[in-house]
Amino acid sequence: MLVFPLLLWSSPSWAADPFSLPALSVTSNDDGSQSYSVTLQVVILMTMLSFIPAIIMMMTAFTRIIVVFGILRQAIGLQQTPSNQILIGLALFLTVFVMAPVFKQIHAQAIQPYMNEQMGALEALETASVPMRQFMLAQTREADLNLFVELAGEDQKFSSLEEVPLTIVIPAFVTSELKTAFQIGFLLFIPFLIIDLVVASVLMALGMMMLSPMIVSLPFKIMLFVFIDGWAMVVGTLAGSFGL
Repeated sequence: MLVFPLLLWSSPSWAADPFSLPALSVTSNDDGSQSYSVTLQVVILMTMLSFIPAIIMMMTAFTRIIVVFGILRQAIGLQQTPSNQILIGLALFLTVFVMAPVFKQIHAQAIQPYMNEQMGALEALETASVPMRQFMLAQTREADLNLFVELAGEDQKFSSLEEVPLTIVIPAFVTSELKTAFQIGFLLFIPFLIIDLVVASVLMALGMMMLSPMIVSLPFKIMLFVFIDGWAMVVGTLAGSFGL
């Protein structure tokens, strides 16, 4: 772990932009042969790839969508249908749909200039963080943001939202997303709960106490969900909740 800081300290050009190093270095030996070695750039890039799942879950619309899907499945009473793989896949593609304008902005302002060698890697990274910050701040409640600003220290004073660091924006965004997802899930739970109460009351009135109300109400809940085109309604509501 100490090698990377020492390398940055010993070489000012590396510290300024470690991604400016060539990905592969070739060394000619005395006998005429060549040896190849992977440089620091590849190591850094491979390390950054391990953070992609965390970025998708904590900095995009994925959290709200997958939590709502999980609550919906629980409300219907289906334990394994749709399966976790299907829900995660649907949540990922819906996340891409919701985040498409942000991704296009990042590509135009950061990725494309970096590929054209018009800016360095660190500058491109800072530029790419601006649209993500704007998206997260637009979905973050002021109370949640103030909470983490206070937790960061009383000396933290920010004159504008642009000065708030990502270390504060990200947890505030995740907290707001969880609250919003639970609010949407509560509204989805109510009609299915009413069906369960009605079925349980009818069975009790008929004296059929040994029959589980869940078994009887499940077909009615599925029928209701299909009749109102529930999946389209839920997906549309989720996409609309992000201001699309």
